[in-house]
Amino acid sequence: MSRLPIALQLYSVREDCARDLPGTLAAVAAMGYEGVEFAGYHGRTAAELRQLCDAHKLAIVGTHIGLPTLLGDELAATVAFNQAMGNRYLIVPGLPEERRDSRAAWLETARIFDAIAARLAPLGLRTGYHNHHIEFVAMDGELPWDTFFGNTRADVVMQLDTGNMYHGGAEPVGFLAKYPGRAQLVHLKEFSHTNDKALIGEGDVCWEQVFSLCESSAATEWYIVEQESYAFAPLECVDRCLRNLRRMGK
Repeated sequence: MSRLPIALQLYSVREDCARDLPGTLAAVAAMGYEGVEFAGYHGRTAAELRQLCDAHKLAIVGTHIGLPTLLGDELAATVAFNQAMGNRYLIVPGLPEERRDSRAAWLETARIFDAIAARLAPLGLRTGYHNHHIEFVAMDGELPWDTFFGNTRADVVMQLDTGNMYHGGAEPVGFLAKYPGRAQLVHLKEFSHTNDKALIGEGDVCWEQVFSLCESSAATEWYIVEQESYAFAPLECVDRCLRNLRRMGK
């Protein structure tokens, strides 16, 4: 087991980023986050984003982008942007209904991701998929998560979102164990049956088991905090999440 660095998914503080991206990145770095994952670029070029993050010693650990940007002629521009930004992980955070409305659709989506992964591998880049809750509701006798990750290359990244899984009636431990070596980027998000604004460490996620697998067989490289419900201002929420993780020894 090894100590893993902690990044922030900037969707957590998206309104702050839209108002003042440099100031928000400075605040995130001051909290003690070591990296960020983008979900939109706020009109900045790749060079500008890299410069802003470098100025605050924040690694760019990933980005959330739509599947169309990884297809056909779009892929070359996406690769160039991310190489200039210094990012290796191109994560798709959701799919249109036609890509996920049947087991056959999920199998075709798996084939598409395999093709993308094959094109990215020689360039040192990787693609992956981030879950919501729908992937853990059985379809045609199988969970879509299993249909997809049971039929993709080992280098297609399984970006588990711990909180979202619980909303689908699943929990992360079994899936981290089932697909070893595939969870390079893991979204840490709380789930509580009684408090929909719970911060990390204040709910029902089995954190110790999650950490144990991430820091061993799952091959996790980064923990990524994502907070989407707010009892306080978003920046305060993500600050408290990080402090709670520190208290848990992370």
